[in-house]
Parts: sequence; C-alpha cells; structure tokens
Amino acid sequence: MTQYLDIIILLIVVILIYQKLKSLLGTRPDMEEQIMNNKEKHNKLIDYLNQEISKTEQELKRLSKEQEETETSNNASETKELSETDKTLLSIPNFNKEKFIDSAKKAFELIITSFSKGDTKTLEMLVNSKLYKKFQEVINQRQNDGITSETDFIGFDSAEITHAEISKNDTAKITVKFISEQVNLLRNKEGDVIEGDEQYIQNITDIWTFERALTSSSPNWLLASTKK
Repeated sequence: MTQYLDIIILLIVVILIYQKLKSLLGTRPDMEEQIMNNKEKHNKLIDYLNQEISKTEQELKRLSKEQEETETSNNASETKELSETDKTLLSIPNFNKEKFIDSAKKAFELIITSFSKGDTKTLEMLVNSKLYKKFQEVINQRQNDGITSETDFIGFDSAEITHAEISKNDTAKITVKFISEQVNLLRNKEGDVIEGDEQYIQNITDIWTFERALTSSSPNWLLASTKK
C-alpha cells in the first residue's frame, strides 16, 4: 500500500478540514452573522470537499482492486509454471520438500548399511512389507552361502525428487534419484573378496520410491521400490 500513501494523506487532510468547518459552523455563535453572510461560500466549499472525499475513496477502491487482480494473476502464473511433480508435492498436506530430501538421505544411508549387515529389524521399520520380503530373501541366501557383505558409505553427490504422484487410494509416492559414493564388498566363508574392490570407490545412481498413506496418522514414509 506504499504507492497509495499520497492519496491516503490527502484523504486524511480533507476529512480534517471538513470536520473543522463543521465544528466552526456548529460551535461559534459569536461568528454567526459572519458565517451566515458567507453561508453560500461555505456550502460550496463543503460540497467540494465531499466530492473530493468521494473521488479519493473511489480511487482507493480502484487501485485496491487493480492490486488484487495483479496478485491473483501473478499467483496463477507461478502455479502454471510449476512442474506436475511440484504441483503434486504442494497437494500433500504439511509436506516440506527440503525436510523430505534430508530425511530420505538419512533413510538411504541407514537402509543400505542395514541391508549389508543383515539387520532385518531396522529394515522392517524403514521399508514396506513387499520390499522387506525381497530384502529378507537376499539376506537369507547370503547367509546360506556363507557370504558376507560390507558397505562403506562415503557420501552423496546429489539427491533430488524426480517424480511424485497420489494414487486413487490416497497413497502418495515420491521418487528420489540418489547419486552416492560407496565401497561395496562381498566376501566368501574364508574372508576372501569375491566381488568389489577395497580400494575402489563406486559412484552409484539409485532410484528409490517412498510411499505414505495420506489417510494414516503416521507421518513416516516407507521405501517401496529400488532400482539402479
């Protein structure tokens, strides 16, 4: 409203003058004769002031309407420029993109290290039931074959949301592309390295999809699928 300051000040001045004149007309009996002699002039001045007040109010309404229309137009343009993924994210209640990515990165590191160690209790809390069964099968197979896995997580190169959708049953699914540096090894019963290199840091791209039922009271997102 700073651009309307001059108009508002003018309106205030006009109102003050108007009130002053009305006060003079009603409270100065000693000037009655002089006022009566100039009654026509005073009436014209009051009429003029009333007209100016009306014009000022109309101008303020017009400018206010223009500003509202401009803001509405700008908001519509900003929404139109958003990608379909961002529009979906905005429709998820209480969703914060930065917090989600930060939590997804923590979950990523915890899941890959737990999977490597065979920590099924931790995995069960972080992935959905369907994916948990697949992880459990791989872990059981490694144990049966006497193979141990080692994962040394170095850090992230990047982590970004690439897709988001909400299914008909109100389940939100968000896909994140992780690029990280890791050292991964597989050892046999004798402790010999059968896959990987202790001196080689791999640059790995993972595409993970997390899901959460929007009707659930739990705010937790579970890993639903993984692919390279």
